[in-house]
Amino acid sequence: MARRARHAAQGRRRGGDHPRPGGRPVILTPEELAAIRRQASEEYPHESCGVIVTRGAERRVVRCRNAQNDLHASDPVRHPRDARTAYSIDPADLLRIGRLEGDGFSVAVIYHSHVDAGAYFSETDRRQALMGDEPLYPGAAYLVTSVMRGRVDSVAAFRWDAARGDFLPVDLAVSEPSSGRHAT
Repeated sequence: MARRARHAAQGRRRGGDHPRPGGRPVILTPEELAAIRRQASEEYPHESCGVIVTRGAERRVVRCRNAQNDLHASDPVRHPRDARTAYSIDPADLLRIGRLEGDGFSVAVIYHSHVDAGAYFSETDRRQALMGDEPLYPGAAYLVTSVMRGRVDSVAAFRWDAARGDFLPVDLAVSEPSSGRHAT
């Protein structure tokens, strides 16, 4: 395992700082992080979105289509934001994710990008991730990629903290590649 991943697995950031308050770190392979970053750059100036699903040691990056422009075009009053400032995973992709869950996969990471804005968990992100006061995917981490002028600036990770009732930042680490991982 890479040094950064070892630090993250111990709940510590590089330099020996205390662990971030949101809990266990998010550990991605270089290929997973590269796929997420590439998608964010390619889809600029629109927000990108997708998930990482897992089943045992198998992991899959599931690139999704942002349907926000469709929603905005069909009902701009109900959906005032377009894909430059919001994302909505396409229903066909939600069905594909549901089939993967039926095959024993779990949603481990939900990711999207922010266009010409920082990698933070916005109030809109929070509302979309919750049903009432509980997360839709309580075990999933959330990644937000900041894309500035078409180039990835930063990536941040967040997890639900039940004690605080909020999504808090957690460490993001990159591990060594391993078998059983691929993008879909």
